[in-house]
Amino acid sequence: MIKKTLLFIGLSLAVVSLKAQKRDTLQISTENINPNALREGTHRYLVYFKMKKDSVRTQTQFWTRKVTKGNFNGKPTIEIYQEWEDKDSIMHIVKTISDIKTMQTFFHQTWWKIPVSRTSTAKTVNLTTVDFTNKTVEYNGKFLSDTTSGRQAKSIWEGYQSSKDKFFLNWHSDLEIFPMLPYKDGLTFVIPFYDPGTASNYQKVAYTVTGSSVLTGYNDQKIDCWLLVHEEKGNKEVFWISKKTNEVLKLEQEVNGRIYRYKIKLGFSV
Repeated sequence: MIKKTLLFIGLSLAVVSLKAQKRDTLQISTENINPNALREGTHRYLVYFKMKKDSVRTQTQFWTRKVTKGNFNGKPTIEIYQEWEDKDSIMHIVKTISDIKTMQTFFHQTWWKIPVSRTSTAKTVNLTTVDFTNKTVEYNGKFLSDTTSGRQAKSIWEGYQSSKDKFFLNWHSDLEIFPMLPYKDGLTFVIPFYDPGTASNYQKVAYTVTGSSVLTGYNDQKIDCWLLVHEEKGNKEVFWISKKTNEVLKLEQEVNGRIYRYKIKLGFSV
């Protein structure tokens, strides 16, 4: 009798544990994001790398991100315009137009100016336009299809194909997506992400709220933040999300224990 009772208690605890695990994981969909939490206006970030934890900063960039409301083919939208500067020029421009209620992407265009090779100072320009309404992908002036050849172009097309007929959030706008999430200590978000115009495929990515931390801002202001962590083999990202404004204020990323990347939201800039 005692053994049966203990077995019953053990099974009951196991069921409770499984239910708790289920409650603590949230599959992100249109029903549990809040686009109204996104702050309109211009936001800027300082981005830099360290090749060791205690080394000097390198590869400094400034990211400008403008969030506005608009209209696309008669539908209310949120437009996110990004402009990334490196040490001597604009290196990246992005225009993303998404549905104002669901954040499903209607249109996404990326422009890159990148070095031809690691040993060359010459740069080349790549332009990719993904039109989800008309179901077209254009890469450097050519429309892609199942017959497209060339490794990069083919990978971009296959990435687009992986997202067809699926709800996804735009991974290139992650700093704008994170403010929309319903934060709770210990909760794991499973986000359906896709980065249009890249070789990245549609995938579901886990981010966990591991607790809280306080950042000290200007005039010794104490900013209470959620800690949002994404971790996979060789990569760990920790985001500081303001509990008051939902903005991403800081990122610390560690890659293979050797490379460190940081994003710091600027309080003001010109």
